[in-house]
Amino acid sequence: MKSTIRRALLAASVIAVAMAVLPAGTIAGNELLYISTGDSTRPPIGWVEFCADLPKECDTRPSAARDVVLSARTWKELVRINKWVNEAIKPMTDLEHYGVVEKWAYPDDGYGDCEDYVLLKRRMLMQLGWPREALLITVVREKSGDGHAVLTVKTSRGEFILDNQNEAIVLWSDSGYQFVKRQSQTDPNAWVALGDPRPALATATSR
Repeated sequence: MKSTIRRALLAASVIAVAMAVLPAGTIAGNELLYISTGDSTRPPIGWVEFCADLPKECDTRPSAARDVVLSARTWKELVRINKWVNEAIKPMTDLEHYGVVEKWAYPDDGYGDCEDYVLLKRRMLMQLGWPREALLITVVREKSGDGHAVLTVKTSRGEFILDNQNEAIVLWSDSGYQFVKRQSQTDPNAWVALGDPRPALATATSR
């Protein structure tokens, strides 16, 4: 009897910890947990040139789609990586950094712009064993119409956004962005258009 009570108390404490650590929307549920994907579309020129510069980074074969099972442990890991990269890398435009308008690269010198933060977060999570298929580089539009890149993490509790402009990790539907396109889960070199069901913002043509 005592062992049964102990097990019940332990289970209750685990649930309490998970609810304290995980974002509220993942516990209560949300009808916009996942964005709908559309037809194939062109990869951003920055990704194409990144693959030309570092072909081994893009030399992958198509694979089955996978989502991360989100738990208190994996959420803490996600928060830790997002926070570390956002604090360690200093923002600098490609024009200031490389003398060109657009260049995707790992910010190994400590400087980068939005897609460089994304590349580093993706690489660090993959090094920790997170599946590539759940870590999707994503092109969005800000309310101003400017282009921006974020990392979408596809989980069992929804799609979360890692963003160098936001310390918090939020559901895609709470990010305030208009979603344009992202990597396919089955092939990072194939990109798909995103069917955002929310009212559209006025946006320029995606690069």
